This record gives sequence, C-alpha cells and structure tokens, in this order.
Amino acid sequence: MADNNAADHEQSFVESVKEKITETFHKDDSASSDSDNDANKSSPVSDVKDKIYRLFGREKPVHKLLGGGKAADIFLWKDKKVTAGVVGFATLIWVLFELVEYHLLTLICHTLILALAVLFLWSNAASFINKSPPKFPDVVLPEDIVLGVANAFRLEINRALAILKAIASGKDLKAFLGAVAGLWVASILGSYCNFLTLFYASFILLHTLPYLYDRYEDKVDAFGEKAEAEIKKQYAVFSVKVLSKVPVGALKAKFA
Repeated sequence: MADNNAADHEQSFVESVKEKITETFHKDDSASSDSDNDANKSSPVSDVKDKIYRLFGREKPVHKLLGGGKAADIFLWKDKKVTAGVVGFATLIWVLFELVEYHLLTLICHTLILALAVLFLWSNAASFINKSPPKFPDVVLPEDIVLGVANAFRLEINRALAILKAIASGKDLKAFLGAVAGLWVASILGSYCNFLTLFYASFILLHTLPYLYDRYEDKVDAFGEKAEAEIKKQYAVFSVKVLSKVPVGALKAKFA
C-alpha cells in the first residue's frame, strides 16, 4: 500500500509539473501573438501618420521652418514678453508715422534732443545730488554684423532676381500666371494703403499666422487639403478650356 501511495504521489507531482510547463508555454505564445498583433496594428498607424497631409508639403515642425532660434520663438509667441514688446514697438512706430503723421527725420531729431537733454542735465546735476555721473559706453558697430546683414540682403536679392529670370524665360506658364496674379493683388493693395501700412500689416501677420497655424495645425491642414484639391480641379478645367487653346508651340517656333 505504501508503494502504491508513493507511486500515486509521484505521478500527481509529475502531472502538476507538466501542467505548469504547458501553462508557461501558452503564456509565452499568447504574449508573442499579442506583440505580433500590436506590431501589425502599429504599422498601419505609422503609415497613416506618414501620409497625413501637411500644408505646402511641410515635413518639419513650424518652429524648425522659422529657423528654430530666437526669431522662431518670437514669431510663435514662445517668449510672450519679447514678442509683445516687438509688436508694441512696431505699433507705436506705425501710429506715429501714419496716424500722428510724424516724419522720420523729425522723429529722429526729437528723440536725440530728448536723450541729449536728459543726459546733459543728469551729468551736471550729479555733483549736486552726490551721485555718480552717467557712464557712456563706447558704442561701436561691429564689422561682422554689418557684413552679415549686407550678405543676407545680397543673397535674398540674388534669389529674387533668379526667380524673376526663370519666370521671364517662358518655360513655366503656371509660375508666370502666379507671379502676375501676385503682382496684381499687390498693386490693388498699394492703391488702398501706403507702403508703411502694408509693411506693418505684413509684420503683424508674420507674428500672428504662424502662431495660429502652430496652434490649430490639424484643422488648417485638413482645410488646406480640401482647398488644394479644389484648386487643382479648377486649374484642370481652366487648362482644358483656355490654356490648351493657346498656341505656345507656334510662338516658340516663331521666336526660336
């Protein structure tokens, strides 16, 4: 009887070990299958993210497109005090020149008169009030900054001239029509406001539109996708009805 009990005990022990091993393998298989399912599920999501429409084919964040430095922080209102100061100063200049009708030379002269008067009185009154006179630092315009700004302007002007040359060459009709439309809109805006007001409006838009786009990026991209599809549709109709009837080949052969 003792031998039978020992055999039964040994057999039950072996069966319990087998059950534990089987459960372990089942858990590993289920975990691997779940991970495979998760991998299969994550790939379509990543594919969808890769295929999300971005305005103007943008691939980088807005902050990177604006340079990624201090200027980008100002445009996107990352440093609200600095941005508010810049916008406030631009608004003050526009109010003085446009609403108050100040002239540039008059403003510079009045500012210099006020600054010189304050510093002159401070320097002479310092001995009477037992305070040190103001220290005037040596203000020198660095040569590298001047050359850097001039070089940046030179590069932008050369780029604009290259674009105008490419448009005027007659190889891209779409670019030509876009340039004519842009200049026509600019001429209409110029008839309603002067250069200072137009510059100020552009300055305010530069500090407003990137911030709004960065905040409402998904909604703007969805609307831009629909608008681009509609524009392409209308351009295709215009190309069939109008552009296809323009004898471009005959003109090229005539002027060749």
